[in-house]
Amino acid sequence: MKQKYSVLMSVYAKEKPEFLRESMQSMYDQTIPTDDFVLICDGPLNEPLDAVIEEMQKKFGKRLRVFRLPENRGLGLALRFGVEKCKNELIARMDSDDISVKNRIEKQLEVFEKIDVDVVGTSIIEYDKDLKTPFGIRSVPEKNEDIIKFAKTRNPMNHVTVCFRKDRVLEAGNYENMLGFEDYYLWVRMIKSDCKFYNVQKNLLKVRSGMEMIKRRGGVRYLSRMIVFEKKIKEIGFLSFWEYSKNVFSRGSFALVPNTVRKIMYGSVLRNAK
Repeated sequence: MKQKYSVLMSVYAKEKPEFLRESMQSMYDQTIPTDDFVLICDGPLNEPLDAVIEEMQKKFGKRLRVFRLPENRGLGLALRFGVEKCKNELIARMDSDDISVKNRIEKQLEVFEKIDVDVVGTSIIEYDKDLKTPFGIRSVPEKNEDIIKFAKTRNPMNHVTVCFRKDRVLEAGNYENMLGFEDYYLWVRMIKSDCKFYNVQKNLLKVRSGMEMIKRRGGVRYLSRMIVFEKKIKEIGFLSFWEYSKNVFSRGSFALVPNTVRKIMYGSVLRNAK
């Protein structure tokens, strides 16, 4: 018998209602359905988004539990609140604009049944907003030791794909407010807590990224956030001073190049490589 799992999703006012509907529908259509869908509304929404939530409430019934935060707190703090509200020990993350293939959860639950692991992710196919033009494939290492090594320089998990054990996330301190690096910071702290990771080597989600994602990964503001993150994981002993310095230089250089150059680098270097 398959383990029960909760779905954890956060949505805020700038999301597109049609994307939210498609994303939630993809979880409704899973071969192994959830009995607990936790939707965190990160601040006041708008009528079109509320209409989609009402529509999906009728479809999911009592399985969909909606929590509304009085103000926008940001992804990290919204998910921190959501983790605590999930009923099940296993929690599957889902973004409000991406699409899970029908057997995504089935494949991840199989891993939890076969091996001792705390976080299970997958590879993804990235698209522009229309989901018609593939942007790239983000493959990540499969096994724990390779994931830990990869984490020294890049995020080793595709956040939208992960399914994790609630108790281990809470033991590591849960999500924190680390803008742009909320998930990466959690993985590092879980690694430091001796948690075990695994990535299914299949593309089990369609993710909307494209140029919007590339733009977000550049500029002085992103660079300053990145330095704060790198400094933090150095302070907790995950990076040496040399590793920290190398990351700041390489990732800083990447953040400051023009968007067109960054797009080329994503396609030729950072995607389809582990």
